[in-house]
Amino acid sequence: MVLVTAFLIILLRVENQKAIIALLALGIGAVIAANRLGLLKPVAHSFSEREDALGLLAIVATLAVGVVFHEDHFVLLLVCTVVLYTVATLGLSIQFGYAGVLNFAGASFFGIGAYTAAVLNQHTAVPHLLVLLIGGLMAALIGSLLLLPVLRTRGHYAAVVTIAFALLFKTFLEVNDVLGGPQGLQVRGMTILGWSFNDNIEIGGVELSFYLNYFVMSMMIMVLAFVVVRRLERSWIGLNLDALRLDETAAGCFGLNIVRWKITAFLLGNFLIGVAGTLHGMVVGFVQPNNYTFADSLVLVSILLLGGIGNPWGVAVATVIVVIVPEKLQVIQEYRFMLYAALVMMVLLFRPEGLLPRPVRRYFPGWRP
Repeated sequence: MVLVTAFLIILLRVENQKAIIALLALGIGAVIAANRLGLLKPVAHSFSEREDALGLLAIVATLAVGVVFHEDHFVLLLVCTVVLYTVATLGLSIQFGYAGVLNFAGASFFGIGAYTAAVLNQHTAVPHLLVLLIGGLMAALIGSLLLLPVLRTRGHYAAVVTIAFALLFKTFLEVNDVLGGPQGLQVRGMTILGWSFNDNIEIGGVELSFYLNYFVMSMMIMVLAFVVVRRLERSWIGLNLDALRLDETAAGCFGLNIVRWKITAFLLGNFLIGVAGTLHGMVVGFVQPNNYTFADSLVLVSILLLGGIGNPWGVAVATVIVVIVPEKLQVIQEYRFMLYAALVMMVLLFRPEGLLPRPVRRYFPGWRP
């Protein structure tokens, strides 16, 4: 974990394009070599046995990145984006990975949260912590409009329903002048008990970036979301969702309520995506329709496929790769959607289970398959 954190800090610090390419090549080569030498398996086994310790180390590592770049607005904004995209893909993981409900409108629900923040912060005095919850609830509520067609269809047909929603959502935003039309809306920054998150922090004469406020808030939300998703997976609810994903007909024959669990997964996933979108809207301070297109939904799906469907740790790793690499490599930034498409094709061809496949479910503490 120390080596990974050091590598990430160096990658974020370096600006020279050749040095970045060399670093990425070094990182890929080191992972391949470690895999060939069998060094990754003991590490993976150790982490699977002590997942709580892994979580604690991951939090410490992320905080270390925040401390190192405490004055750098751009890097902190990038890290906040990674953290909030991770929360959003955790929501997709509940839908795709556990219940098998396809959702290709992730960016739309992300945008619903962001637009909720823009409207409520601008026109009401609702406490901004409450705005986060309302953003999530709005995403779940509007997502419930898709329940009927999603429940009446399966597989690719359900995916088409969500694709149609993503296209309609962007068009709705563009023609709606109340929501700013194509120009979008400004979003007021978060304020909690008089503490403005958009003001730089000064401690002992040292001025810190105001993005540290959002960084800490994003981390708190990600930890909560991670705990919820892991608890959900290990519970009897997660067991029902797994049964639903593996064989819907057999699950129904054994008495599982298919409709109830599909609704649960779809709404809970959209709620997490909405909460992440709400805070992201406050972080960037501006929302517009072009930020929440169908292509952006595919980015979220590519993160899920790259990381490993159903594995929260894989989602976190894939988000770091998909968000940070195009930002650091300016030469490929214009072609980032081609990069995402290529990543998805390579993963589907050579590693369909993703970089970190979901491990076999444990039914009892200490039980081994």
